[in-house]
Amino acid sequence: MVERDDTAKGIEKSRIPLLRDHAAEEEDGEIKRKIWIETKKLWRIVGPAIFSRVSTYSILVITQAFAGHLGELELAAISIVNNVIIGFNLGLLLGMASALETLCGQAFGAKKYDMLGVYMQRSWIVLFLFATLLLPMYLFASPILKFFGQPEDIAELSGVIAVWAIPTHFAFAFYFPLSRFFQCQLKNRVVAVVSGVALVVHIFVCWLFVYGLKLGVKGTMATINVSWWLTVLMLFTYATCGGCPLTWMGFSMEAFTRLWEFAKLSTSSGIMLCLEYWYYRILIVMTGNLKNTKIAVDSLSICMSINGLEMMIPLAFFAGTGVRVANELGAGSGKRARFAMITSVTQSLIIGIIFSVLVVFFHDQIGWIFSSSETVIEAVNDLSILLAFTILLNSIQPVLSGVAVGSGWQSFVAYINLGCYYFIGLPLGYVMGWIFKSGVKGIWAGMIFGGTAIQTLILIFIVMRCDWEKEAGKASMRIQNWSTSRDRTRHCVGETSKRHTF
Repeated sequence: MVERDDTAKGIEKSRIPLLRDHAAEEEDGEIKRKIWIETKKLWRIVGPAIFSRVSTYSILVITQAFAGHLGELELAAISIVNNVIIGFNLGLLLGMASALETLCGQAFGAKKYDMLGVYMQRSWIVLFLFATLLLPMYLFASPILKFFGQPEDIAELSGVIAVWAIPTHFAFAFYFPLSRFFQCQLKNRVVAVVSGVALVVHIFVCWLFVYGLKLGVKGTMATINVSWWLTVLMLFTYATCGGCPLTWMGFSMEAFTRLWEFAKLSTSSGIMLCLEYWYYRILIVMTGNLKNTKIAVDSLSICMSINGLEMMIPLAFFAGTGVRVANELGAGSGKRARFAMITSVTQSLIIGIIFSVLVVFFHDQIGWIFSSSETVIEAVNDLSILLAFTILLNSIQPVLSGVAVGSGWQSFVAYINLGCYYFIGLPLGYVMGWIFKSGVKGIWAGMIFGGTAIQTLILIFIVMRCDWEKEAGKASMRIQNWSTSRDRTRHCVGETSKRHTF
């Protein structure tokens, strides 16, 4: 009996490691399965978003390329309009539209599908009003540019071109809410296909207007109007003609309610993203005051072009992360929201590391893509290590900003951006560039390590200490409050059983 018991115990002990190994294998397999599922959900947004962002970014690049064949003055003028006038307003309206990523994303996760169309209409109203307030930048572009020291001939021509850009300006107010509306219900493929069609049309229209009809620089800018409004009309038609049966219930008077609260959230989102968007544009302005300005600006512009193109990938992850976090918080799962955030940050970081290594590896060759000047190429080579660091940090920071958008932290992060970028980064860049006479490298290094790096570390600390279940509760309360307000509005206008549409 004793031997039998000992034998049984021995057999039982021998099985324990096997059971543990089996349990560990099952747990490992479960984690891999969850990562794969989350990756598929994420890339349903990120993949098409990369394509659509590269396509829309290419519209401006192609326009400048066609303008370059008209003359140096035309190229300089249209570049200033695209990068300064349009760029400033685009950044603000793009940021304001990201409020939809919070509201639509959480509503979609909570299966409040009918609210997505109402939110988009509110965003149209708010962005259209803000676009109207920003019109003076286009109407008075010439005196504004002269005030900031631009040459007389460039400022005058830029003022003419800026007026022709006004239709594109208002297209932004409708396009960005539409793209977020599709994005939050995982219909990014629609936006990608429409962007691809618009890009092909844009190339043909550019050729027709510039070489066929010979409309000059005004015609070149007009091509942007055609492409952007074509994009808006295609997306609007798809959304309102049966493509989104669950989320579009027709135009509603509810869109005119709670506009002030919506405007405040939109403004917070706009400020948060604009402070990031304008940060490196200020770097180019600061560089223009250094010695050997032409070489400094040329080399930095090349680096910013490479960074801008690669930045489309982190911005796509920004969109994907915002939607996934908002969806899971709206569904009441803080744990899955946290897992979505970790998965997105990890994958974006891996891509950032790959591109950073490529920049370091080809540091002495990337300048040849844009210039044949040995001096400029050497200057780009000298800046390549800073470009690599910028790409690496930008693979993390936008994704964390996407977490902030998905969670509704826009106002809080706006203060962080303001402090890190404009009270630490810019002063440190000025000190290193002029006081320590380090030139463009000093300015850029100060802005990277004093602004972007500190901001990234703060955001990492915030998301690591975040109580995600509490955030899920806040999201549920937000959805409930907005839905309750909607029900009160219906009752006041006599809509107790049916949405008032027209």
